[in-house]
Amino acid sequence: MDDFSIRQLLSHVKDGLLRIPTFQRGFVWDAEKVAFLMDSIYKGYPIGSLLIWRTREQLDYDRKLGPFVLPTPKKEYPIDYLLDGQQRVTSIFGVFQTEIQQDERDSSDWMNIYFDLYAKSDAQESQFVALAPDQVESPRHFPLKLFFNVGGFGKAMRGLPEDLALQIDAVQTKFTEARIPAELLTTDDKTTVAIVFERVNRRGVPLDTLQLLTAWTWSQEFHLQKQFENLTLDLKPFGFQDVGDDSNLLIRCCSAVLAGNASTDTLMKLNGASVRSRFNEVESGLKGAVDFLRNNLHVYSLENLPSPSILIPLAVFFATPNESQLRVNHTQKSAIIRWFWRTCFNRRYNSQPAKTIQSDIESMLKLKANEPSNLGIFPYNQATPEWFKLEQFRVGTVFTKTFVLLLAQKKPLTFISGSPISLASTLKSYNKNEFHHLYPKSFVKTLSNPSYDVNCLANISFMSRVDNNTLGGVAPSVYRAKMEPKPEVQFKILSHAFCYPTIFNDDFNAFIDERATLLANEANRLMN
Repeated sequence: MDDFSIRQLLSHVKDGLLRIPTFQRGFVWDAEKVAFLMDSIYKGYPIGSLLIWRTREQLDYDRKLGPFVLPTPKKEYPIDYLLDGQQRVTSIFGVFQTEIQQDERDSSDWMNIYFDLYAKSDAQESQFVALAPDQVESPRHFPLKLFFNVGGFGKAMRGLPEDLALQIDAVQTKFTEARIPAELLTTDDKTTVAIVFERVNRRGVPLDTLQLLTAWTWSQEFHLQKQFENLTLDLKPFGFQDVGDDSNLLIRCCSAVLAGNASTDTLMKLNGASVRSRFNEVESGLKGAVDFLRNNLHVYSLENLPSPSILIPLAVFFATPNESQLRVNHTQKSAIIRWFWRTCFNRRYNSQPAKTIQSDIESMLKLKANEPSNLGIFPYNQATPEWFKLEQFRVGTVFTKTFVLLLAQKKPLTFISGSPISLASTLKSYNKNEFHHLYPKSFVKTLSNPSYDVNCLANISFMSRVDNNTLGGVAPSVYRAKMEPKPEVQFKILSHAFCYPTIFNDDFNAFIDERATLLANEANRLMN
């Protein structure tokens, strides 16, 4: 534990030795909070300790201190970075310093703090106020800006009544003698810094690891966050722009591609130059993964993907240097598709995901090198009709998303005309309005002995709201008349929906048993 006087703190910042790392968020306090901080220091109330990271390695990029561009350090080592206490330090520096010009684009209203000589001394109420120039009353309001400016302070004190001068002198003494507590973390290990920063974050906002990594890897030509934003724009036409909203997923893909391990800790230990020089591999990996999912599995958006983490090992497989395109042979393609279905139907990433993903990364690398690979070779359950009888349709669940992709493999047709459903547009806007009951709810309610829930997966199919409204909430034998009348077309519509013509027998229980068996058989075919 150490501490600073305010004068020492001002000097440390002014000399460029106390800096704000880029992963810190900007200054957000308003004038009232700054005034209350001054009141707390004046009255000797605890204001909390600063947490300072001392390192021999200066970051390539750091943040301004509020509206102030920090000068280059006057000496080489060490450099102190503020991990906790930015709002307090910015407030203290902005209120008291008079030498560094602020950035004109930033508002400075919060820096004009005055001591109100006529305010009552009260433990609860603040005796400090933030004022615009036209609100200042002399001699009632004395500017704190002059407390550490010897010439300015002396000039302002001349001519004041003795009682007010003594009062101001006492206030100044409180600030010149105040100590700002600080704790020092001395390390060059950036992983330790990340963990500490996360644990002491007082605002309860999760650590933005992307900002940390941006700081670690920054150069004049390379900004990791901007690279991810550009990659997001590249993926937008393919429906995967949401990847950019999940910085944790992007970081894990990046780490997996560059280091063969999806942990953030691993990526933080990489040399910044390595991340910059090989980032094109991350781009090619994600683009190749998205292309494979679209063309082979009808996954048209991140929301369609049963588990977003599936992108991680896929990105590893498709990552190539120098924008070269990976040629996937039949064996590799078959192995990846089988792995996908086994992983999804068995909800494999729901349990011990880190360990499971790492195993899949290693298997993907072997498959990519045409070496013996265990990708998809793990204990898994065969699909049973009960899966589709008992599971209910809930848009956001892993099993429902997998079920939707299972239906998509059959290239479903519209129930009215038999024309192909545009899976790309339907699945991009993935929502429950694109799926409806084959046996309508209102009809099932009339049955005396339904054995299954009307919302079970075996009763759900691709069907637009328009088609569903046209067919109406009637028995299948009745809505059949509203479908394309040609028997061969009806048969084709049904077969593309995993249905037999027996759907028109109006026997709900028998239909669910029959369709659940068809779905289970198809699921097992895909997994085997």
